Amino acid sequence: MKTFLLRRSMYMVLIMLGASLLIFLLYSLTPGDYVDNNMNLSEERKAELREIYGFNKPVLERYVNWMANIFKGDFGYSLAQQRPVLDLFNDYIWNSFLLAVVATFFTWFFAVVVGVITAYKQYSLFDTLVMIGIFAAMSIPSFFIGLFLIKVFAVDLKILPPGGMISTGSRAEGWEYVKEVLHHMTLPVAVMVLLGVGSLTRYFRSNMLDVIKQDYIRTARAKGLKERTVLYRHALKNAMLPAITLVGFELPSLFGGSIIIEKIFNWPGIGQLYLSSFSVRDYPLLMGFTLFIAILTIIGTLISDILYHTADPRVKL
Repeated sequence: MKTFLLRRSMYMVLIMLGASLLIFLLYSLTPGDYVDNNMNLSEERKAELREIYGFNKPVLERYVNWMANIFKGDFGYSLAQQRPVLDLFNDYIWNSFLLAVVATFFTWFFAVVVGVITAYKQYSLFDTLVMIGIFAAMSIPSFFIGLFLIKVFAVDLKILPPGGMISTGSRAEGWEYVKEVLHHMTLPVAVMVLLGVGSLTRYFRSNMLDVIKQDYIRTARAKGLKERTVLYRHALKNAMLPAITLVGFELPSLFGGSIIIEKIFNWPGIGQLYLSSFSVRDYPLLMGFTLFIAILTIIGTLISDILYHTADPRVKL
């Protein structure tokens, strides 16, 4: 294990360096920047700002300086927000994390339960209706589902707020604040679950169909075990193994936010901040956030490999 971790750590550093170079070149070579986008500045002031922020330096020198600052824990300075990028992350990313954690929990819960039932009752009426619903949810754009739920539950029925994290002017504290946040996050979580549960349910259903046809499942039934025990203790345990590889890829999404969902529901998360930065070409924030997601992806892949080996020792690292 120690040899594997050491080798993978060196491999991860190389991948991060390659990803950082690609990210930096992608944004740096894009025509225009925050200074060019500000039409209220004179040419003299623009030239002065380029000198201050180092935009007039060679690309390679700027990349080396950027990476040197990142290794020191400095992801850059947001020109539009006039604040360090890490400070903005700390203000917004936990709101996205809260939304994503709740949505991910319900997505996996419903996907596992429904996937097991549909596999057990293959080609039944329930299986057919679930598959129709899955394909319908996957084919409808997220913005349409979000706006439709706002129309029904916020405008017509008036039982849920249309957006935001708390009510305007609210001074709730303690448990009242928690209830208010939960009330506001109901609709965005529902949309995220509807969008994510479809593909994950099909994944679990397919794995369960393969597992329940194995000889050891027939042997467990022949021993007289209850069907629930056979399905959830024997079949599901082995059907979950391929799904472990997906766990690592959930890590970037937990902190990355959902750009469209946060925009529709005006949720103060990192996704909405990331989207607004595009319009003003705030490249330091965009580069810092993209690199942050790349780092999480690399770490998530390592976690997936370790978890898979832990769940199935036959798999060699």
